[in-house]
Amino acid sequence: MGATASTIWYVDAPDPAAVLAQHPEPDADAAFALAGRMYPETVAVPLQSTSLADSAGPAGRDVYIGSYPGLTVVCGTNLARPKPSTIDETWTRPLASERTYLVCTNSAQPWGAFAYWDRGALQRSFSATSSFIFENTGLPLVWERPFWAGEHPARHSADTLPDPQSLPFDPTEFADAANAEWLGFHYADPGAADRTAAADIAVCGFRLYRSGEEPPVEPDRPQTRGLLRWWRRLAG
Repeated sequence: MGATASTIWYVDAPDPAAVLAQHPEPDADAAFALAGRMYPETVAVPLQSTSLADSAGPAGRDVYIGSYPGLTVVCGTNLARPKPSTIDETWTRPLASERTYLVCTNSAQPWGAFAYWDRGALQRSFSATSSFIFENTGLPLVWERPFWAGEHPARHSADTLPDPQSLPFDPTEFADAANAEWLGFHYADPGAADRTAAADIAVCGFRLYRSGEEPPVEPDRPQTRGLLRWWRRLAG
């Protein structure tokens, strides 16, 4: 798959794929407010906006948020956990959304996870490496059938023998397929039917600092100073 993601989506729009296909600009004020709500023990300092393709799998203290008409995405390291069902309800429905979708992948493992909540109630959760299932709860969804039937086999190099307990698919591709089904795009290379791509979706970036920790100011980067002024204006 070649992509890493740690994302959760809050959806009210009846067709989120159609919303994202219009390439809406993210609402910076809503993103900043949500960052403060989701990480209350920290101070969120704005970074440059970027694409979801570059920020879906953030590192360290960075978080990326995109708020669009009828849907919101949060990208944070705290979401990538072996069992999605253990995610606290303050994260699964902070905006009283109709649906919540979690999609996490790590191509280096390979590992993939996805989960779906309907009005805060968990409906489906799956998480696995190529040979070990961490969680598989709820009834499989219709779009999953070709994967379980072996129609999307994992690719192995010619000199590598697959583990006898290997799943009949690559778990990262499985999770990416969930994202395509729910949101209309792939984190990996866009499919022919995709109406948009992760590179087309803009998100707002933030760096989280502990309360009382002074965010650094880089004098040789005027754009950073402008972002800090924007943050202080919102915080004040």
